Amino acid sequence: MNPTDTELRLRQELAACYRLIAHFRMTDLIFTHISVRIPGPEHHFLINPYGLMFDEITASNLVKIDLQGNAVEPSPLRVNPAGFVIHSAIHGAREDAQCVLHTHTKAGCAVAALKCGLLPVNQISMEFYGKVAYHDYEGVALDMDEQQRLVADLGDKPVLMLRNHGLLTVGETVSQAFLRMYYLEKACEIQLVAQAAGEIVLPPDAVCAHTERQFNEPARALKEGELSDPDGMQLAWAALLRLVQRVAPDYRD
Repeated sequence: MNPTDTELRLRQELAACYRLIAHFRMTDLIFTHISVRIPGPEHHFLINPYGLMFDEITASNLVKIDLQGNAVEPSPLRVNPAGFVIHSAIHGAREDAQCVLHTHTKAGCAVAALKCGLLPVNQISMEFYGKVAYHDYEGVALDMDEQQRLVADLGDKPVLMLRNHGLLTVGETVSQAFLRMYYLEKACEIQLVAQAAGEIVLPPDAVCAHTERQFNEPARALKEGELSDPDGMQLAWAALLRLVQRVAPDYRD
């Protein structure tokens, strides 16, 4: 079956995202996952075929499944069971979660295991001030009963720290989910270095909240003399796509 123009675009964007996660060394062999929902009432979504490294993912080898984990189209490839449990739960519950991205990075897993969770240690961290949810560890995500608790803990937040497990971001687009993960990973790395170096200085809550709005509400009403940067993330994603085209042009295949 030939994909529609919209599905083809989403396949290429998702394949690019997999290659970027590989490029920036945020992979865990074959064991994490990124998905994107295809528009329509069926809640079909694309996810990686289980067994392929992220630098092997292309637009055409992504697997399309439904919320019950069934392949929508014939495919010799299957999906990671834990990936299905996590991603189907969130796609089914959150209309705005068009893309769901999950990682097991060293820094992300370390901060997810800290009682304090993510702290507003640095300007990068403050994008996520008040935006992070936490889900307690229940074992490998193979229990369908966990879906309800996972969704309840995520709520309406864009970021979920899976305690003793890893990180998860959602986005209205592939680019938004990726850029959230890229900077969430950086925030975790910075926090661990700062905590190891000595006593941390944290900005006042009001400053953290203001910085979060600067990141996430560029279209807000501005006070006199205040500037905004509404195009930054779009420019960053365009630059990232150029990077993928240079280092892994076969992602579109």
